[in-house]
Amino acid sequence: MVYEYVLAGVLVSLLSSVFFVIINNTFSEKKKDDVANVSATGVFLAPEIEKSTDVVIVGAGVAGAALAYTLGKEGRRVHVIERDLNEPDRIVGELLQPGGYLKLIELGLEDCANESIDAQKVFGYALYKNGNDTKLSYPLETYSSDIAGRSFHNGRFIQRMRERATTLPNVKLVQGTVTTLLEEKGTVKGVMYKNKAGEEMRTYAPLTIIENPSCFVGLILENCELPHANHGHVILGDPSPILFYPISRTEVRCLVDVPGTKVPSVANGEMAWYLKTVVAPQVPHQLLKAFLAAVDKGIIRTMQNKSMPAAPQPTPGAILLGDAFNMRHPLTGGGMTVALSDIVLLRDLLRPLSDFNDAPALCDYLESFYTLRKPVSSTINTLAGALYKVFCASPDPARQEMREACFDYLSLGGICSNGPISLLSGLNPRQINLFLHFFAVAVYGVGRLMIPFPTPKRMWLGARLILSASGIIFPIIKAEGVRQMFFPATMPAYYRVPPVHRRIKTSRKHVC
Repeated sequence: MVYEYVLAGVLVSLLSSVFFVIINNTFSEKKKDDVANVSATGVFLAPEIEKSTDVVIVGAGVAGAALAYTLGKEGRRVHVIERDLNEPDRIVGELLQPGGYLKLIELGLEDCANESIDAQKVFGYALYKNGNDTKLSYPLETYSSDIAGRSFHNGRFIQRMRERATTLPNVKLVQGTVTTLLEEKGTVKGVMYKNKAGEEMRTYAPLTIIENPSCFVGLILENCELPHANHGHVILGDPSPILFYPISRTEVRCLVDVPGTKVPSVANGEMAWYLKTVVAPQVPHQLLKAFLAAVDKGIIRTMQNKSMPAAPQPTPGAILLGDAFNMRHPLTGGGMTVALSDIVLLRDLLRPLSDFNDAPALCDYLESFYTLRKPVSSTINTLAGALYKVFCASPDPARQEMREACFDYLSLGGICSNGPISLLSGLNPRQINLFLHFFAVAVYGVGRLMIPFPTPKRMWLGARLILSASGIIFPIIKAEGVRQMFFPATMPAYYRVPPVHRRIKTSRKHVC
């Protein structure tokens, strides 16, 4: 009898131990789930399946604000996080080419660049070199009278687009600084950011889009008239180009490219001295008084300029947009045209998708974005980089000849000016046209050297001119990607189709 009681006690003890282990593990897992679903503020977060946002956009600059409005208008739930919601005070992003304005119309945002922000119409460029000038007008004959370039204060333009975005009930715009991308097994799930009050917040979405701004150098001229009204002015100065264009009825932006990594200091007066002694003698006489007055006023802004070809590394759950992954020299004013073109393309790619929750499939599909954008972006990027190098002064005789040839070629008019200005305006961004016109300039320069008759010295200089031209454009094309730029249809990503999502009924957990 005693033996049976002992055996029963042992069995009860064993069963109790097993039961205790099971209960303990169950509560431990529940506790882990609870901890994982608590935010930094101590509030329970809904499980990932209960996301209330389709897209998180980091940055509300030109690209971010326009994309927020565009996706919001498509019915997407958008959360935009911008570091500073005050009106930006920048010296770039002030000239929108006609091709970019057409994209703005396509997005329904053309009223953001009208008289309400004192935007000025731009009908082309005027080039100055050694006292000579030539006017290049955009080929707008086949467009309505409203189609032209636009120049404006960048901050006013961005604020208007932010205002338009926030009129949509499904767009949430908040001020905050993003500190971390939230990743899980290599997939971006959202972002962590600090809000205006300094509180750490988290927001989750199946798609995160990141935008960053770019930079340059400049000042504002007041109460002066440009020699050619409603035209941008490019002075082929020494050592580098100088730009003037209207940003309101009474203000003209002047951008001075200062080559090298060390910029003269504004604080100790080095920049003012540089502008007065190096730049001022090359400024058209109609603008000289206003230019010197602007220098004396002392409001001189300096911002670093960068060029960066697009070389994306696709990450599930995230897309880079705007200057975050692709920048070009601002000489041609093509940055906003590229950004708005990208937004139109991205809108069209996302339109067939009912949701963005299958991150790997979405990432695979959106590789096509980086391929399909190339014809426009690579043409504008290459043109900007090549023109900047051609327009900069150089002690090399071959580069000097190329610079002279470019100015004279554009001055010929007809197809010699209409072709390049169509590329510059974004109205006809065809890669092959860019390539042909660039080398037409080089061949034109060689032809000039052979007149009145060729000599060994002139023939050698002509050969060096062709080599110099090749040395300018081929590295830029290589960086952009020869295959992607000229033969995008040979890229597998060109033919990606939207992923097909099977509808599966799932029960949602609710956390109390």
